[in-house]
Amino acid sequence: MSLVSPLNRVLGLGSAKEGTEHWWGQRLSAVALVVLGLWFAGAVLGFGEFGYASVSSWIAQPFNAVLVSLLVLTLAYHSQLGVQVVVEDYVHATGLKIATLIALKFLHIVLAAVGVFAVLKLALGAPL
Repeated sequence: MSLVSPLNRVLGLGSAKEGTEHWWGQRLSAVALVVLGLWFAGAVLGFGEFGYASVSSWIAQPFNAVLVSLLVLTLAYHSQLGVQVVVEDYVHATGLKIATLIALKFLHIVLAAVGVFAVLKLALGAPL
């Protein structure tokens, strides 16, 4: 017999103790994507031409390379959070859910790494 009331046992604890962290991650990454997306759209609209030479010289500028890398990383993070919610809500078989979440996490890590690698390769002027 416990002297702790049921309310005191669950007070302050969410269902998984991490729901607000996930929610804040989605909201903050969405705000970052709005800012970075507006910057990127404005920059792309300012291009005279979309040839390889002009785009690679634009990305070769350090400020642009950093912001494009941040855009790629933020997109991958936000996407991973979004598909995680979809899988958790709609995949009901426990084994399949865990396998899908692991596969999607690795996929997003690989996509982020490939995106940053491509930006660095263009920024450093390495031949493709």
